[in-house]
Amino acid sequence: MNDISAQQYLILGGPAMVPILLSSVAALTIIIQKYHDFKKIKADAPHLKRDVFALIRENKIKAAILACEKYPSPMGRVLKSGLLQFGNTREGIKDTVNTAISLEVPRLERGLTPLITIANAAPLFGILGTVLGMAMIFQTISVRTAAMDPVTLPDLAGGVWQALLATIAGLVVAIPSFVAYNYFVTKVSKSTNDLEQAGEELSHLLTRLNESSNSSSDQTIDAE
Repeated sequence: MNDISAQQYLILGGPAMVPILLSSVAALTIIIQKYHDFKKIKADAPHLKRDVFALIRENKIKAAILACEKYPSPMGRVLKSGLLQFGNTREGIKDTVNTAISLEVPRLERGLTPLITIANAAPLFGILGTVLGMAMIFQTISVRTAAMDPVTLPDLAGGVWQALLATIAGLVVAIPSFVAYNYFVTKVSKSTNDLEQAGEELSHLLTRLNESSNSSSDQTIDAE
């Protein structure tokens, strides 16, 4: 058994191994891509918030917008949308930020629907392989019986291999895909919460800065 190559396993598993193999490649590609995406988001977000909020406190709105543009990330785009509303009311800023967040959520979720589809479909392909293997066994029995030949274990081995290998392969693809899907769903939820918190902080900070600017202008007018 140890001498059987991966290619031979695929052949022994029957036709159902083809979609299972393709599903495994697609799932692995999605998992690697999403992992790198969230890793980058986790690394960039704290630095971006720190730099942008520091510039806002110094009343350097244009510099803060430029800082956001240096980070092509969900956090950067959300903060930039709010900064572009500087001078607007707090509700206006919050509405714009919330709209930006709602546009980022589908981007964060991109790839998750195919991943959960693979997790659900892979075991079904495995069951298909099992059914085909059982059909092969019964076909062999039927042919042998019709020819009045005794049915031996080697005659049934091909169908048994196909039934078992397809089921195993389907589960091997489905289980990691399902675990990865739930992991990334958690990451999407956390990233969304981080965006909402940053948007709330930004709205509050811009409103205070705007009110401070208006107060300074009023004081100047009164002094005149």
